[in-house]
Amino acid sequence: MDRNTDPHVSMNLPRTLGLRDLILLTIGSVIGSGIFLVPGAVLRQVNAFIIPALLVWLIGGLLSLLGALTYGELAALKPAAGGLYVYIRDCFGRFPAFLFGWTLFFVISSGAVATLAVAFSAYLGEIVPLTPLLVNVLGTRKSSDLQNWTTAAKVIAILVMSIVLLWFGRGFREATPSLWPRYFNTSLVSGFGLAMISVLWAYEGWQFVTYNAGEVINPRRNFPLGLIIGTAALIGIYLLANLGYLAALGGIGVAQSDRLAATAVSTVIAPAAVKLITIMILISIFSATNGTMLSSPRVYYAMARDGLFFQKLAEVHPRFQTPAFAVVAGALWSAVLAITGTFDQLLTYVIFIGWIFYALAGASIFVYRRRIPDAVRSFQVPAYPITPLLFVVAAAALALNTIVTQPMRAGTGFAIVLLGAPAYFIWCRKSEHTQSRPGKIAAQAVTPEQ
Repeated sequence: MDRNTDPHVSMNLPRTLGLRDLILLTIGSVIGSGIFLVPGAVLRQVNAFIIPALLVWLIGGLLSLLGALTYGELAALKPAAGGLYVYIRDCFGRFPAFLFGWTLFFVISSGAVATLAVAFSAYLGEIVPLTPLLVNVLGTRKSSDLQNWTTAAKVIAILVMSIVLLWFGRGFREATPSLWPRYFNTSLVSGFGLAMISVLWAYEGWQFVTYNAGEVINPRRNFPLGLIIGTAALIGIYLLANLGYLAALGGIGVAQSDRLAATAVSTVIAPAAVKLITIMILISIFSATNGTMLSSPRVYYAMARDGLFFQKLAEVHPRFQTPAFAVVAGALWSAVLAITGTFDQLLTYVIFIGWIFYALAGASIFVYRRRIPDAVRSFQVPAYPITPLLFVVAAAALALNTIVTQPMRAGTGFAIVLLGAPAYFIWCRKSEHTQSRPGKIAAQAVTPEQ
């Protein structure tokens, strides 16, 4: 059947996500296992000084918030399925947009799901990379409801844990000498930079919600609010959790722990309570996996509608009204990466490139402002152009740091991404052939109304 007259292809994704869904999807996609592990590494990198460690978490959160404000305007202007892919495509062309989607499919998103699945299996005892698959195929509303419940459960659990640790912990009694360094040296400054990379990794995922912009009710109002409120809430949750760990174990104790949440709860409450932490981590990882699978396939769907990816991924299931084939394809590839164990190496090489694309998407705001200055903008990023400029510079600096300090890793990462170039030209040729055939209508880019 003609892909452009196929009713599955012509259907649009229904708008079913409200403000609450966006807030919880933003939070749920970010909080996985990082907050239970990363604080210890951050303390070690800043020599166990408490205030510098908390500043790293605060600054990392504020940088993410700058990005959320920037993407809030972009999503309100172009509320289409695909998010960052759409902004890069519109402003910088189909080729870099394709490379972003290619990298997201084959490494970034699938690698993240595989990582979460293997982490889940470490606690549960079995590999379950496809756990959230079924519900994401059966409906966006069902998947979002599951996301809301699991996100609410893990946020409540983290808040309760943090408050209990703050209330009963005694770690601050001996913390005064380790609050702030007497002087800063090169080692401490370098450690601060390394800690920032760890923290930004813990915040990774807030931008995934932009991929669902085509399914948001009243997107010009709800999307900026949901993204900004969700990101701001993450800053508060992460800071509170860090304070709880410090109250339980002190700076040195946090720096020395590799299983931070379990150690803190075991010390303050009882060893038996560690089982509750395990359950909390399982729920947290499941929620993050579900959030990733709820959002990322919308990029593959948008690419396919542009004629730049497998045609089948452009189909909307007639009953469930989801990009079912895109969801299944992403899940299956994640399973392959999890089973083969290659995801860890691939992510190590490519994850920094994600920040190049995030910077490029952030820079799209300047192009849109110049090309369509009179467009109705229901939300405008505060302090323009400083806010988006700071985010773009910070994202670019993070990627540049990897290129300068780890050139071999950076070179390998670029090579992996550029493997998508031949595929791009193959799909472009197919798309041009489709347009030239009698009776065929060229696949159109997704519009804001879609």
